[in-house]
Amino acid sequence: MSPSPPDPEPFRRGRRLIVGMVHAGALPGTPRSAKPVGRLAEDAAAEAEIYRRAGFDAVLVENMHDLPYPKAGSGPEIVAAMTLIGQAVKSAAGLPCGMQILAAANREALAAACAAGLDFIRVEGFVFAHVADEGLVEGCAAELMRYRRQIGAGRIQVIADIKKKHSSHSITADTDIAETARAAEFFLADGLVVTGPATASATSLDDLRETRAATELPVAVGSGVTAENAARYLEVADALIVGSDLKEGGDWRNPVSAERAARFMESVAR
Repeated sequence: MSPSPPDPEPFRRGRRLIVGMVHAGALPGTPRSAKPVGRLAEDAAAEAEIYRRAGFDAVLVENMHDLPYPKAGSGPEIVAAMTLIGQAVKSAAGLPCGMQILAAANREALAAACAAGLDFIRVEGFVFAHVADEGLVEGCAAELMRYRRQIGAGRIQVIADIKKKHSSHSITADTDIAETARAAEFFLADGLVVTGPATASATSLDDLRETRAATELPVAVGSGVTAENAARYLEVADALIVGSDLKEGGDWRNPVSAERAARFMESVAR
């Protein structure tokens, strides 16, 4: 029997989705670039294969090693590299696959995902504005959703971070996370991501509950998920996006550990 095709809408309200992070190695032109794109694609595909074997539901590829990140835009060399890497990840995983290009390079991520045949993108700065460590990031919903229509990428889900990590939200302090969630839904996001203050930092269960109560969109936990707390998050959230806990030593900078990935999915099954 041939395998079932990937779900055309992997993020859905009420459906459990476990997403494994693939952090592509530093891309061409970035300060820590050391490997050719072909080798980076091979490495990313190998990690995607680990997630497939462990039983994950989806994979998300991100250029997190490209630090420091430019603000709201990336060059054609990044888009080209991420397209190739995205294709390799999708082929190896045989699962719904997504893409994020840092920082807030949302049009670029959508273009690369469309070319690579991916299923969703994770978006920063969809609504309102925040001060990230890269600088001021402003809302992009109108531009992004028009661009999605323009390039015929309507099948690609847009999963938006709200009150995202590594950012100050003082300029929107009078707008709580529930109102931000409602705004993202109104501006046609397909799903929402709630995070803690930084990578690997726990996400507030109260923030998750407020977000889920405010919107009909699927809600994902975007930071701080571990084998130990996954069950608590799944009582509230529709999806878990997991990175650091699956890496060797629990450090996002290291390769994915097959042992830790398997242990994580065993904890979810329990």
